[in-house]
Order: sequence, then C-alpha cells, then structure tokens
Amino acid sequence: MSTRELIALGTSSQVPTRNRNHNGYFLRWDEEGFLFDPGEGTQRQMTYGDLPSSAIHRVFVTHFHGDHCLGLAGTIQRLSLDRCDHPVTVHYPASGEAFFERLRYASIYYPAATIVPAPVDVADGALAVIAETPLYTVYAHALDHGVPTFGYRIEEKAGRRFIPEKLKELGVTGPRVGELARQGSVQVGERTVTVDEVSTYRPGSVFAFVMDTRVCAGAVALARDADLLVMEATYAAAHQDLATAHGHSSSEDAARTALAAGARQLAITHSSQRYSDTAAPPAEASTSPAVLVTR
Repeated sequence: MSTRELIALGTSSQVPTRNRNHNGYFLRWDEEGFLFDPGEGTQRQMTYGDLPSSAIHRVFVTHFHGDHCLGLAGTIQRLSLDRCDHPVTVHYPASGEAFFERLRYASIYYPAATIVPAPVDVADGALAVIAETPLYTVYAHALDHGVPTFGYRIEEKAGRRFIPEKLKELGVTGPRVGELARQGSVQVGERTVTVDEVSTYRPGSVFAFVMDTRVCAGAVALARDADLLVMEATYAAAHQDLATAHGHSSSEDAARTALAAGARQLAITHSSQRYSDTAAPPAEASTSPAVLVTR
C-alpha cells in the first residue's frame, strides 16, 4: 500500500513567529522521504515530527533566499553525525552553486554521509525531468520570482490495480498473482490469463511544490492534475499589490493556480509574519471569486 504524508515543519515566510517556524516540509513517499526548502530550525522541527535524519532521501531547494535554505547546513551536518547509511540527493538551482557549497561546508564537521549534488538547470518555459526511478519521476519548472527559482513535481508511475473477484474467477491465487504482476500473463490450466483481464488502470499520484512566485504558467504546469498542490500564499487578498510587486502570490492567486491546473487539493503556506490569524488565508482561498465561479 502506498504511503503519502506531508508534514509541515514550518509555515512562516521571511520571519519566523512565536507560533510558526521558518519554511520546511517533509513528504513521506513510500519508502523514501523528501525534504523541501529547509529553513532555520529544520532539525529541531523534525524532532516534533519524530523524523530522524535518516528519513531523508532527497532535499529540494526552490531558491536561495535564507528562509528556504539556511537549515540546509545543519541538515547536511546532522546526516553525517548520524552516519546516514544511504546517499541523499540535493536538488537546487544551478545558478546558486556557490550558495550550496557555502551551506554544505558552513562550519567544521566530519563529512561521513554521502551527499549527491543535483543542480537544476532547465530552460524557461519547460517542464523538465530532473530525476527518474522505477517508481516515480521528478520534474522541475522555472517560476517567476526575483531570483532564479524552481518548483518541483513528483509523479508516481502509472500501474495496474488487481480486481480480486476477477483473479478468483480465473483461478489466479497465491504466488501466481505475483507471477502475473511480474510477467504480464500466467498459464492457468489450458488458459493464458493476462494482467489486463484481471486489473484496471491506476494512474500515479502527483505532488506539486510551488514556492515564491507570482502567478505564472510554470506554477500551473507543475500543478496539473496534482493530488496535492502545496503553494505559497505570502499575502492576503487585500495585499495583492504587495504580492505582485515582491514576486509572491496571494491566497486568491493560489486558488486560481489550483483551479487552472485542475489540482484536487490545495495547501497554502509561507504566510507573512504580519498575519497572526493563519486561518484567514485558507478561508480566503476557498471563498475567492475564482473558486466561487466554479461552484
């Protein structure tokens, strides 16, 4: 059974508050764990989620503003301190190579963990594959912020879902089910049973992560048909002018992006420290004119 769980380690933007830490998001994806935009305090926040450093397999940095990356130094050092026994890949904008290297070697420590740098350098306007495994594909797309910024999309490979009644009807039981899954067909008596006869198509699940950006085509491309879109909404709708001026999105911008992309669920975050009521932005998004028009 697939495991999908998002843990918000911090939801504040440039300045942490008494109640909200800097950015940090951990996604459980089956047997792997993905850490997004580790801001300051990420190590400590992970303890609240019962997350050891060894739970991390990939790190994704959207851009090198401090609230999205300053926790990377401590995270990398912690991986070595804990003697993490598997490689950890770090995806980040290639234009920020110097910042990555400074964070990686920010202070004295013994580098015992295997860190795999994976700089992202894709053309504007392109949704590009940056990693692929037998189980999922990772895409990146440029966003519209004041500095080079990428959003990320993780897409599970499509598969087949077995229909128990069909398997029973055609006599495929026990180890033969696994054989059918591996080979595509099995011989049952004088009959060849194919996987298509006893299963249905199962589309892969999709997760999209869109941080600091104005509304743009890249955000929509990343979020297309996503099961969950995590998107920044630094500003409330009343401060739309500030969002646009500073390369950010408002709560209504996030709602419009999700609707344009056909995303099934939207989680908004990265709220400015000026807002003490964190319930207001989600309420604005759910009642924005863009949403109401579709009801």
